[in-house]
Amino acid sequence: MTALLEIEGLTVRFGGRAVVDDVSLRLDAGERLGLIGASGSGKSLTALAAIGLLPDGATVSGSVRLAGSELAGGSDRELARVRGSRIGMVFQEPATALDPLMRVGAQIAGPVRRLTGASRSAAARRAVELAATVGLPDPEVLVRAYPHQLSGGQRQRVGIAIALAGEPDLLIADEPTTALDVTVQAEVLGLLDDLVRRRGTALLFISHDLAVVAQIARRVAVLADGRVREYGPVEQVLHQPRDPVTQALVAAARRTSWQAPAPVGTVGQGS
Repeated sequence: MTALLEIEGLTVRFGGRAVVDDVSLRLDAGERLGLIGASGSGKSLTALAAIGLLPDGATVSGSVRLAGSELAGGSDRELARVRGSRIGMVFQEPATALDPLMRVGAQIAGPVRRLTGASRSAAARRAVELAATVGLPDPEVLVRAYPHQLSGGQRQRVGIAIALAGEPDLLIADEPTTALDVTVQAEVLGLLDDLVRRRGTALLFISHDLAVVAQIARRVAVLADGRVREYGPVEQVLHQPRDPVTQALVAAARRTSWQAPAPVGTVGQGS
């Protein structure tokens, strides 16, 4: 079976330094993969390289295939057709990802129009529907608000709505709960769990938090210094870590009273 996303030998360099080094990952349709590592491990750069959003000065080698089509080395125009329509991205900090001068409804409707060709009025209606889909209260009213008028959790839900605007096959969530308190974090995780399960969307979930990844992912890849150090089912990697880096991450998490959770599917209902 052809993988939805297949990364082989991905290397990202800045000058002579490899910050992502020979990374290979596979994600099938509807699957959930956690990408975990400490700050600076290369996990976010791996995701950005996959969709062609690396900062200036980066050079990329290796292969990134989406449903068998090569993305690595593609032009901005070619990759722009993939972003949003095939791959949606949820960023870490919605306060900076959203335009502070634009109403949130317009920020959801804009990608709807660009990706689907909907009219302005149809896109506005779709924005309300997406706001409701991600659990925003009073969506007809909330879409007229500005980002600063929303809570952090509500802003992240807007970010998820934007990522879903083009009905993508793959959702990349880059540390989407880091800036949220524990209660709101659980709500956002439950939302993502429900959305990807109901829609059959694949999920690449990036985090430094073992407990979070264990709740949402079925397989996990551990990165350190730009390289994959351990890769396998989440229960195996987190309950029986083999690599010293993974062992240190698990030990550190347990020192904060974290317990390795039961298999995935406990965030929402079902798996």
